[in-house]
Amino acid sequence: MESLYLIIVVILFALAISDLVVGVGNDAVNFMNSAIGSKVTSRQWILIIASLGIFIGATFSSGMMEIARKGIFNPGGFTFEEVMILFVAVMLTDIILLDFFNTLGLPTSTTVSIVFELLGASVMLAILKLSANGEGLAALSTYINTSSALAIISGILLSVVVAFTVGALVQYVSRLVFTFDYQKRLKWVGSIWSGFAITAMTYFLLIKGVKGASFMTEEAVMWIQDRAVLIMLISFLGWTLIMFLIRTLTKVNILRGIVLLGTFSLAMAFAGNDLVNFIGVPIAGYESFLVWKETSIAADHMFMDALAEPVQTPTYLLIIAGAVMVFTLWTSKKTRHVTDTEVKLARQGEGSERFTPNLVSRALVRSAMSIGDAVQLALPSNWLKKSQAIFNGTGETGSAGGPQFDLVRASVNLTVASILIAFATSLGLPLSTTYVSFMVAMGASLADRAWGRDSAVYRVSGVISVITGWFATAVVAFTVAGLFALLIFYTGIFGIVGLLALAVFLIIRTYIYHRNKRKEIEAEEAKFAPRTAKLNKEAIILSTLEDLRNSLVDAKKTFENLIDGVSEEDRKLLNKSKKRSKKLYKAHDSFKAQLYATLNQIEAQDVDAARTYVHIFHLKQDMLQSLDLLAEQATQHVENAHNPLKPQQIAALQHLKEAVGQYMQDTIDKLPVKDEVVYQRALQEKRELLAEIEKAIVNQVQGIKEKHFNSRNSQLFFTLLLEIKDIVAITARFIKVYHRV
Repeated sequence: MESLYLIIVVILFALAISDLVVGVGNDAVNFMNSAIGSKVTSRQWILIIASLGIFIGATFSSGMMEIARKGIFNPGGFTFEEVMILFVAVMLTDIILLDFFNTLGLPTSTTVSIVFELLGASVMLAILKLSANGEGLAALSTYINTSSALAIISGILLSVVVAFTVGALVQYVSRLVFTFDYQKRLKWVGSIWSGFAITAMTYFLLIKGVKGASFMTEEAVMWIQDRAVLIMLISFLGWTLIMFLIRTLTKVNILRGIVLLGTFSLAMAFAGNDLVNFIGVPIAGYESFLVWKETSIAADHMFMDALAEPVQTPTYLLIIAGAVMVFTLWTSKKTRHVTDTEVKLARQGEGSERFTPNLVSRALVRSAMSIGDAVQLALPSNWLKKSQAIFNGTGETGSAGGPQFDLVRASVNLTVASILIAFATSLGLPLSTTYVSFMVAMGASLADRAWGRDSAVYRVSGVISVITGWFATAVVAFTVAGLFALLIFYTGIFGIVGLLALAVFLIIRTYIYHRNKRKEIEAEEAKFAPRTAKLNKEAIILSTLEDLRNSLVDAKKTFENLIDGVSEEDRKLLNKSKKRSKKLYKAHDSFKAQLYATLNQIEAQDVDAARTYVHIFHLKQDMLQSLDLLAEQATQHVENAHNPLKPQQIAALQHLKEAVGQYMQDTIDKLPVKDEVVYQRALQEKRELLAEIEKAIVNQVQGIKEKHFNSRNSQLFFTLLLEIKDIVAITARFIKVYHRV
């Protein structure tokens, strides 16, 4: 029996390593986004600084480990066997859940997931015990630490409101003081702000956070805390003077130092607060095993009161965990995916938006605009003019390849978030670093007027999507952990092995999905990479030609599959082609999002180049719209089980498929068409194709009059012919555009 539980302990630690990997992939967004978004330095240096913060912060997290042992459930109410079931169920759920959110690129809370997983698994086991003992749910509090659980959950939810509000207020005041042209005020205002920021980080990370450090003696902690006021005063005056001298003597942008220090401190606060989410449960399982091993009591009879006793986590375990987190930070590709979500939602400039508007986001934006109009009426006109002048700027943001927001906002994000998280840690509350850092960033974005009328509905929709995911995390974590605990309770080691296999399978699937998705994203990024040089007509031709050829190849293949699918009533082929058509149109949205930026990069005197680019853009959009409508109508007809096309209709469509497909292929091969003879021949082919389509339309009309075709049949056939006609005409216009430039 001892060997069985030893295997379970080994499994717990193996799961802990996996959890660290997927957890850091999710939480790196919390402490790296401000540095990445402001482009304070290279990504490599940001990783180095964050790694140092994580490694040091890991040794400060010992005091938080008690959350996993007694923060959610009363260990004295459960036997050793039940506690081990609970811990395995929690870890399996956590890995699957976090990996799923990482794959989607949505930052979720590792704190919320672990809290609700512990709650779900312990409630399930408690219900099983109550049922076996013939007790009602009123006795649930015997097993669940309701007061502590409610305090933790309330703190997490309250942090959302507090973080957003504080982030917005601090950013608003900071922007009024600094303005977007902040370089002129760095000497005095910047020095004072820097002194305050560093002092605040020192106070909460050193004086408050030192209580959880595994290597600090009680006497050393007391010595530091007794001199807290003196240390803070010296820190503020000292750092303010140092920053003033640095700015005066070197002209260095001192806010860069604040952002880098903030990245370090927030990474340190993250490790100190969130390490419990990844290794707290396995360590609690290991400690439970050691306690049980020293006794001769059966596993299903020994109650785990010992877990309620305070225990200092060995420093070497914290160091190992910190090393795994740092390794993951450097190697995880999913980290970048999750990071992109927050950076794009917080950016100052325009660009493609990841999220689509919904009813809620539209209603919120309209309401906010109405409230804003009412507030403006109540404010003095002089103040409105002054604030409008301040907030109309963009500073160093907005240029191609430049930062998404400036160093003022980045320093506010990091300072406020690190203070809030470290303060919660000092109170022993496992505050969600994801919630705090995300909501601080969103509040600061709102206060900085990054969400203009052209972007607000998209950004608000994104925030709503992320917050909805947070609530989904809680519900799913609670439910799945409870179900896993139930399964393991009745199946034992067989259930554990089965769930392990399920976890491995799901992780492999999400890895493959993410790898393929990442390739698509990188291809899009490469296609629309920012250009430093101005564009002329020749550059426009070269930049659009390859993309257009690829689009025509995909459109040709999709068109041919659609005709075959509707002719053969092949639902699988039709649905596949419809998805491909939607994908092509979605890819064009990325092209559309870059239209404004690309036109700005075209040389001012080269009007022809700008006009060429716009024509190509709209022609491609028209072609994809025709293809999309063709796919929609053909798929609906077959899915609805309407009467199939007649043999003569199929023959006409197959002939057009071959002829139009060849015409599109010739266009792909010959673009750009410069030879006048080739150009005239292409136009003649177009006229012949359009004449054939007109002939097919006439034949259909005649067939209707002779009662050969019914209404549904005719609607579909006319739609197909007319969209094919548009595709031919648009393809010919591409030839014309490239011939004339």
